[in-house]
This record gives sequence, structure tokens and C-alpha cells, in this order.
Amino acid sequence: MRSPLPVRDGVGATRLHLPLTGPWPTVGAYMAERFFHLEPERLLSRFDRAEIVARDGTPLTRETPLGVHEFVWYYREPPVEREIPFDIEVLHHDRDLVVADKPHFLPTTPGGKYLQNSALVRLRNLLGIPELTPIHRLDRATAGLLMFSTRPETRGAYQLLFERRQVEKVYEAVSALPGDWDPASPALAGLPFPIVYRNHIEKLRAHVCVRVDDEREPNSETLIEMLAFDDHVVHTLLRPHSGRMHQLRVHLASLGAGILNDGFYPTLLTERPDDFERPLQLLARELRFLDPLSGEPRDFMTRRTLQDIPAQVRREPRPERPTRPR
Repeated sequence: MRSPLPVRDGVGATRLHLPLTGPWPTVGAYMAERFFHLEPERLLSRFDRAEIVARDGTPLTRETPLGVHEFVWYYREPPVEREIPFDIEVLHHDRDLVVADKPHFLPTTPGGKYLQNSALVRLRNLLGIPELTPIHRLDRATAGLLMFSTRPETRGAYQLLFERRQVEKVYEAVSALPGDWDPASPALAGLPFPIVYRNHIEKLRAHVCVRVDDEREPNSETLIEMLAFDDHVVHTLLRPHSGRMHQLRVHLASLGAGILNDGFYPTLLTERPDDFERPLQLLARELRFLDPLSGEPRDFMTRRTLQDIPAQVRREPRPERPTRPR
């Protein structure tokens, strides 16, 4: 459903689904209860400023009765954001596709306490493309390759690649060396490399972590290869066959090799402010696919590197450090 409001400062308008019946005499009364955390007069004053509109762009008023409109659009009031002091880099830009190298800590899309500090909004403002839309997503904590569509006309063709698992995705991770590590016979949880690991991952509503159910048929699979190790860490290459939430983090944690600086797995830690010196050691390294429009092979690789990989295999460029003012 197309928004009647244009993208503003890189951020699209928010759509709200209204009930057609209920105990609220007006749309304003419903929204005041729906957004109870806001001071009511502050919210209602937005009707006076014509900032809440119907599907055809007509502004609603405080007196607009409930039941006249099923959807309304409005711009979110921007939160006070902590600046994410890392820049996103554009690796490729053509008529239909943008491939970017996302830093750690930057969310893919606006949400919660992040609007301007999101990959999508930064790229919309940088490139001047309000129609830019992510084709897939990375966790905020994960760095690396992200693909964006520049045109609605061709977006579906690229999205279908991910739905059909026709994109080869490769990740890198660094984990603390397990206590039972044998340098003469490298293995995780007794499984020698390469490891094909499967389990059943379930996303629970209102939970930040996923649940593993060992009694159910596996719905996730990752090929895990070893790149290097030293006295402290093991550096792995990960090839996910499926795309479950937090899959790579869960699989390594299940094998006793939780990714360094992971506050979710194997143990959920108390939420705390971001420590920009200790990013999650997970990187979306490569994307490969046949372009659905041209039929040509596409192969993209990140320019980033993980800061905790064994020193003997480090490659340029160096790990990201803050580049934007705090």
C-alpha cells in the first residue's frame, strides 16, 4: 500500500491500522490510548498541524470519527539518537541494485531508538534515492554486505533470489578457543571440520533470543569450516543453507564456540550501552548469485575485517574504528 506522504530525511511515513469500531469516538481518542506513553495533548496537536493523513493524503482532525478510515499515515517524531560512529560504504551501485558494506552496531532499517542511524536512512540520504529498499537484512550487531533495491519495478526479482535460496552467503566469525581444543585434531564438540550443523530454531514472540528445540526436526543448517586458530581464538567460515534468526550465533554457541562479544548466546547478558571497542565478531563476507535481470554472475566481497582474527591471517583493510564524531 503506497504511502500518501513522501520520504522525509530518508525516513518513510508510518502506517497505522485503525479499528473500524470500538469505544473510541474519534481517531484521536484511539491514538491517545494506543500511544499511552505520549502526553495526550502533544499527540492531538499533530492533528491541528495536519500531520496525520488518510490514504488519499487528506489531513484528519481531532474530530474525525472512528470508522471513516482504516489506515492513517504520519511521520514518527525522531528520537534522541546516539550517533553510531562508523560509516557505511557503497561497494556497488547500478540502475537496480546497491550493495553496501555495513559496519557493526548500525541497524539495517529504522526502528526503536534508531532512525537516522540506520543503513537504509543513511544510504537514502547519501544517494538521494527515496525508493531505496533493503532486499535482505543483517542483525544490528553484524557487519558486512547488504543489498538494496533502487526500483520497485525490479525489486521482486532480487527478493525472489533470497526466498528461493539462490544467493550464496558466506560469513566469518571469531570465537574463543574451546577448553577441549586439540591443535592436532581441530574439532568443535567432538565434530571434526568441516562441520554440517543442524537444529530446530524457533522465534518466540516478545523474546529477544530464539529457542532451540532438540526434539523437533531441524529447520536450520550451516556448513562450518576452520580458517585458522591461535592460542586464544578460532576463526571460522560459515555457509548458511537456511536463514533463521540468529542462526550462525546459535549454531556456534551450541558447539561450545560462542562468537566473541555476543551478548545473546550462549547466555543472555543484561542490556548495556554499546561498547564500540568490542563489536560482535561476525561478518557477512561474500554474496554470490546469478543476476535475475542480466543472467550474469555477481560476486561481492566485504572490505571489512574482524578485529580479533588470528594475527597471522589478518588482511587489509584493518578493523573498523570510529570515524564519525561521537
